Amino acid sequence: MKKFAEKNLERALDLLNERLVFERSGVAFYDKILEVMAASKDAGILQMIPQMKEHRDQEKEHEEWLEEQIRALGGDAHAETERSRLVTLEAEGIKEVIDVDFGLPHLFHALLQAELSDNAGWQLLLELADEAGDDEAREAFRTRLHHEDEHLRMMREAVSTFARRDVLGEQAVPMPTGP
Repeated sequence: MKKFAEKNLERALDLLNERLVFERSGVAFYDKILEVMAASKDAGILQMIPQMKEHRDQEKEHEEWLEEQIRALGGDAHAETERSRLVTLEAEGIKEVIDVDFGLPHLFHALLQAELSDNAGWQLLLELADEAGDDEAREAFRTRLHHEDEHLRMMREAVSTFARRDVLGEQAVPMPTGP
């Protein structure tokens, strides 16, 4: 991670703090949606819970890993930075949907938006690590991007399943589960 951050430590920490804030938000989003899912009577929804818990746990691991990386670089994992403030504001809209609208189609749609942003954030980190020639950071970012790719795929499938049900009247469409 040192090569990744050597040219501009302050900006690298800002970028890592941005990801950290978003990962913290992601854990909270998953926790709320899992709570709503657990109350469902729909077998397809209940069947998704183990995979959703795995995704939530991966988001938590990303959060903890980022905290470690920020500290290792001499940064503060709770610092408010330019980019962390930006991502906090962006996440507020998603949080509002999740806090206000308990309909699962809308919750999954909001989580899809979060996963799109999360995926793009990890992709950017991967590209920067690659350009910096930081093999260790590249592999760590690639691993987490792979997780985010799985999360994004599942959310796309879930949103698509709800849309097919609502638009085409397909009632027995199975909900997505594992990879």
